[in-house]
Amino acid sequence: MTEPQIRFDDAAAYETFMGVWSRSVGEVFLDWLSAPKGLTWLDVGCGNGAFTELLVDRVGPSSILGVDPSDAQLDYARKRHTAGIAQFAKGDAMALPVADASFDAAVMALVIFFVPQPPKGVAEMVRAVRPGGLISAYAWDLLGGGFPIHAIHEELLALGLPSPLPPSPEASRLDNLEALWRDAGIAGIETRAITVERIFADFETLWTINLSGPRLAAVSAAMTPEQRTVLKANVRARLTPDGQGRITASARAHAIKGRTAG
Repeated sequence: MTEPQIRFDDAAAYETFMGVWSRSVGEVFLDWLSAPKGLTWLDVGCGNGAFTELLVDRVGPSSILGVDPSDAQLDYARKRHTAGIAQFAKGDAMALPVADASFDAAVMALVIFFVPQPPKGVAEMVRAVRPGGLISAYAWDLLGGGFPIHAIHEELLALGLPSPLPPSPEASRLDNLEALWRDAGIAGIETRAITVERIFADFETLWTINLSGPRLAAVSAAMTPEQRTVLKANVRARLTPDGQGRITASARAHAIKGRTAG
C-alpha cells in the first residue's frame, strides 16, 4: 500500500473533524496564557481559522495575521471571519511573510509537528515578535497517545496498515518543546498538559467524522473493503458507549509559553 500523504484541502470537513477539538483545547490554552487585551497577534498555521476566531472572542486582540500554506483553508478562514480584526496571508512557517519585531505575540496552535524543521519555525516566531513579546504553542501529544484518533492509529498499525504521522511528531513531546523554546533564547518558559473530551452521539457518528480527516480519508481510500470492516470492528470494540449510546473520546495536548529577550 502506498504511504498516504496528509493534506488539508477540504476546510469544511476539517472543521468538523478537528475544528471542534481545536476550539476545545484552545479555550483552555488561552485561559492559561492569560494574555492582555489589545495585542497584535501572529497566528502561524492558522488553517481554516478556528483558533483565529478563538483569539478574537477571548483575548481582545487589536489585530491578527493568520498565515497558512493552504489556499483552501485560507479561503474558509476569510469567509468565516466577520469581526474585521484578522487578515490572512499565504506563507510558510519557516519563512514567515512578515517584518522583524512586528507583532506582540505569536502562536502555533496544533501546528508545530507539521513544520519540517521545528527550530526554524520557532526562530521565525521569535524574529517576528518584538522584544519581550509572547511566543506560545500547543500540540497534540502524538507519541504519548494524546491524539484524538489514537485508537484508530493503533488499530491500523496492528493490522500492518500505514497511519501517517506529520513530519515532526517528536516536537509534540513536552521536553522537546521546552528544548525548542530554550534553544531559541525564549525566557520565562512555562508548560502544561491539557486534556479535553468530546462526546459523539454514537459510534457511527464518531467513525464518520474521524474518517473525514485528511489522514484517515487517505488511508481508508487505499484499503480494501475487508480491511475497512476489520478496522471498524476493532475500533468499535475499544470504545464503551454510555446508556444512551454516546461515546466520550479524550485527547491530550502539550502547551508552552515564554517571552522573547528584551
